[in-house]
Amino acid sequence: MTGKVHLIGAGPGDPELLTLKAARLIAEATCVVYDRLVSDEIIAMANPEAKMIFVGKMPQCHPVTQDRINEILVEEAQAGQVVARLKGGDPLIFGRGSEEAAYLAEHDVEAEYVPGITAAQGAATVSGVPLTHRGLATGVLYVTGHRQADKVLDLDWKRLADPMTTLVVYMGVSSIGQIAMGLMTEGLPGSTPVMAISKATNADERRMVSTLSNIAADTRDAGLKPPTLFIIGQVVSLYGRQAVPSREVAANA
Repeated sequence: MTGKVHLIGAGPGDPELLTLKAARLIAEATCVVYDRLVSDEIIAMANPEAKMIFVGKMPQCHPVTQDRINEILVEEAQAGQVVARLKGGDPLIFGRGSEEAAYLAEHDVEAEYVPGITAAQGAATVSGVPLTHRGLATGVLYVTGHRQADKVLDLDWKRLADPMTTLVVYMGVSSIGQIAMGLMTEGLPGSTPVMAISKATNADERRMVSTLSNIAADTRDAGLKPPTLFIIGQVVSLYGRQAVPSREVAANA
């Protein structure tokens, strides 16, 4: 009998930010396929008898390719397993959840999405920086700072350089200088505040506030590594106005 695959958003790391449904399905799964960004605390919620398969990737290092991950999900489901496929954040925001679902459908394997708190939402919550705020930001855009196969990052800089829009950059540590230059070239002031948050909601979270003109150098000097999220926009000026734990690192701003 063919099993089923649950494509689960494991959130930004804090296990208390899991949905009730996600927590239940993790505990019930007979097989757990998980990414690098899924925290140890969440992994520990799995059934001790479940089959655990790690398929994590790092920048420039993909020991398990996406094609192989797709195959693993099909193989385990066809063997009758109830699979919890755990992804950091939400499976439908830069998580390749839809690619995996399409592959499962091609092989007649049932799949279900389970949403998760996004990295952007988690970062905003723990830092007190809202993604939208009346008078400062009327919208928010999520963009990736990394292209498949390390292709050139050719974002629509003119559309992104809107002073009334909050820009959230995923996977942008190596390209934040290019991103900042693209935005400033299209008129976004270099004084625009930027927050970098590494491992948001986790115990080893780090935060840094800088400006668009300084963010590349400050990120490098602070030694911030992936996973680091960048929030660009006037909403960052609200940082420090709410009572949130401080985990700041030095910046030149």
